[in-house]
Amino acid sequence: MRLRVLLAAILLLAAGASQAQLRSIPEDAKRGEMRHLQETVVELNGTAVRLAPSAQIRDQSNRIVVPSMLSQTVLVKYLADPQGLPVRIWILTPAEAAQPDRAR
Repeated sequence: MRLRVLLAAILLLAAGASQAQLRSIPEDAKRGEMRHLQETVVELNGTAVRLAPSAQIRDQSNRIVVPSMLSQTVLVKYLADPQGLPVRIWILTPAEAAQPDRAR
């Protein structure tokens, strides 16, 4: 009986942790197409750009991935640093990609 209660408690905690992984992409993030070219250089909307030194790329499961994981062109939303270099990048899920961008 205690084992069942313990197991139920663990499952509830795991479910709560998975809910905490929901991500919110900032409204001002720009949409683009991105693929890896070499090292910290990616192609963003057809233009080669260097990633910011502190760039983070998050996959569809919200895990941080290295740029070389972008072997194919993917739809992303991104924020740029003050120099215009992509610094926060989110690879969009099909549901996120289907949502229209907010009008600016």
